[in-house]
Amino acid sequence: MYTRLIRCAALLLAALATLAYAAEPVSTGWMSGAAIGGKDAVSYYSPEAKASHQVVEGSATFTVQYLGVPWRFASKASADKFAANPAAYAPQYNGHCSNGLSLGEGLIPTNGSVWEFFGDKLHLFYAERGRQRWLNGDWKAYRQQADKAWQDIVAAGR
Repeated sequence: MYTRLIRCAALLLAALATLAYAAEPVSTGWMSGAAIGGKDAVSYYSPEAKASHQVVEGSATFTVQYLGVPWRFASKASADKFAANPAAYAPQYNGHCSNGLSLGEGLIPTNGSVWEFFGDKLHLFYAERGRQRWLNGDWKAYRQQADKAWQDIVAAGR
């Protein structure tokens, strides 16, 4: 009986934790359910990734739970860096398309393969066309529009 009570309490706590994160949605892959298409969020910050504009696939072996979903990493070192400070490595808008938010299109998931740093922040895009819009346009104004849309979405608890 005591074991069942403990299990029920653990399930209740897990459910409450999930509800707490529900106000801040994360872009996840259709098949895996992993954040940002299973890409290693720490890898974007490496000099090699910035120079080649390539990103590293994560592995289910190195997974960190954040905001109620699994984030995958290519190595234990990357997973440990992320776990120590997820806010430093998670992309803006938790991986939803920055361009879509700036255009008022709501939450558009990404797979993590189209990306760019604007200022010191990592932004993901659904398609190269959105990234190019930001590169060739007024990205600071676009970021303000996306920030406002994101704040509205989080406040609404979507």
